[in-house]
Amino acid sequence: MKNVLLKSAQVFVSMSILNFLLSIVTLSVLDLPGGSFGMFPFLILAECCITAIIAWITVLIFKRNYNSVEKMAVLFEIIYLTSLIISGFYPFGRSDDSQVSLLIYLNSVIVLIMIYFGNRLISSNKKS
Repeated sequence: MKNVLLKSAQVFVSMSILNFLLSIVTLSVLDLPGGSFGMFPFLILAECCITAIIAWITVLIFKRNYNSVEKMAVLFEIIYLTSLIISGFYPFGRSDDSQVSLLIYLNSVIVLIMIYFGNRLISSNKKS
């Protein structure tokens, strides 16, 4: 039981940090004005922290169902994407806001893929 809770905390914290770092990279690559988008990565970090807390409580309640890293990562992703939609990140449009929103959604998928392949790599090293 403790192992599942610790593993879920590790997955959620690592996904939050990766989303935060990728949002920083996204904004630096796009070279958008700092006055409009400067604090944007911290909004993503706050959203990820709220998502991690909700996901961890969900794992705490249904701990028998979340026994793999993939299930925990998908849970985090679903809650995170739902919170982005509720927060008003609208990726379809022509403004800079829409472009950043689309890249935040893309960053989220990239983080999920990184966690998935990272877990596969670690589990294959443990077997051999």
